[in-house]
Amino acid sequence: MPKVLIIDQSKSMRKTLAERLEYEGFTAETAENDAAAAELCRRGAFDIVLTDRTAAPEAGIPFIVLSADASVATAMEAVRNGAEDYLTKPVDMNRLLQSLRRAAEAADEESAASAQAPARRARRAKPGRSAEMIGSSPEIGRIRTLIEKVAPCDARVLITGENGSGKELVARQMHELSRRASGPFVEVNCAAIPSELIESELFGHEKGAFTSAIKLRKGKFEQADGGTLFLDEIGDMSLSAQAKVLRALQERKVTRVGSDKDIEVDVRVVAATNKDLREEIRRGNFREDLYHRLAVVVARVPALRERASDIPQLVDHFLRQIGEEYGVAPKRIDPKALEALQRMPWTGNIRELRNVVERLTILGGECITTEDIEAYCQ
Repeated sequence: MPKVLIIDQSKSMRKTLAERLEYEGFTAETAENDAAAAELCRRGAFDIVLTDRTAAPEAGIPFIVLSADASVATAMEAVRNGAEDYLTKPVDMNRLLQSLRRAAEAADEESAASAQAPARRARRAKPGRSAEMIGSSPEIGRIRTLIEKVAPCDARVLITGENGSGKELVARQMHELSRRASGPFVEVNCAAIPSELIESELFGHEKGAFTSAIKLRKGKFEQADGGTLFLDEIGDMSLSAQAKVLRALQERKVTRVGSDKDIEVDVRVVAATNKDLREEIRRGNFREDLYHRLAVVVARVPALRERASDIPQLVDHFLRQIGEEYGVAPKRIDPKALEALQRMPWTGNIRELRNVVERLTILGGECITTEDIEAYCQ
C-alpha cells in the first residue's frame, strides 16, 4: 500500500488520520508544518501527501487537500496547484480512501508511462492489467454479454449503479476490449472538480488564460485522444459544463480556455452515475439533450446484494490479491464465515467488501471465522 505523509496543524487530526489509514493498510507519517514535512521527504520517499495547505511541500508528489475552508476560491487554488482532490473537514473517510487509492494508482501509471512517453500524461490502464470482472451469477453474466457486444463499436455508454458497485470496472473492460485498447483511458471525477474549473479540466487552457495559468495545459478530452474518456459521476456536473460537453460531443471538437482555435478530438465517451438522470432532468438539474447523447446504450451494474452468490468468488479473489500486496500467504476463510458475509447488506457494495476483506486479512486469524466477522465487520 502507498506511503502517506499527513501535514496538519492539529495534533489530534494527524493522529486520527494516521491511525485510520494504518488500520486500512497504509503506511503513514505525520508532520505539523511544511518544514517538518520537507525534512521527512528528504529522509524517504512518499507516494502521496494529505495536507491542510493548498500545495504540497515537495514538487512532484501527488497531494490531496483536507481543509476547513469550504470556499470555492480556496478549492480553485488547490486544484490549480495540482491537487488530486479537495476535501473539507470533517473528512468523509470513504471518499478520502477512494481518492487516495485513485491518486496512488494514477501516479503509478503515469510514472510507468513517462519513460516511454513523457509528454503523454493521461491516465492509462496498466500494461497487462485486466479489468477483471469476478462472479458467475446471471446478473453479472448479463453485464459481460452487454460489454462484449458494445465494446467493439464506438457507441457512447451510460453506466448506472450504486456507489461502489463497479461502474469504473465496467468502463475499463469496455476500453480493454475495444479497438482503442492501446490508447489512453482517462478518468474524470465530475463530482470532485469545482464547477468553475470543469471547463479548464476538460478542455484545457492556454498560458495566461487566467491568473494562475502559468503554462499551457491540455484538457482531458485532448489527453484521451485515440482512447476512452470516462466521465464518472456525470450527474454532478453543472448545467453550464453540461452545455460545453454537449458541444464537444456534437462537433468532436474542443476549444481551450483562452483560445479561439478548435481542436479536433477522436474520443469515445463513457459516462457513469449513481443518480436517476431522468429524475434529474425532470427537476431541471440535467440536460435532456446531453442525456440522449450519452445514453446510446445504458448499462446497469447490479448492487452486490443482488448477486450475493458471487461473494465467495469475490472474497477468494480479494484474499489472494491482498495477500500478494502484503507479501503474505492468502488467508483461508471458514464456509460459515462466507455465509455470514453473504447475509450482510453491503450498502457500499464491492468497494465495502474489499475493505472488509482487507480488514479481516489484517486483524483476523489464520482462518477467518464467524467470530472474526462479528468482531470486525459490524
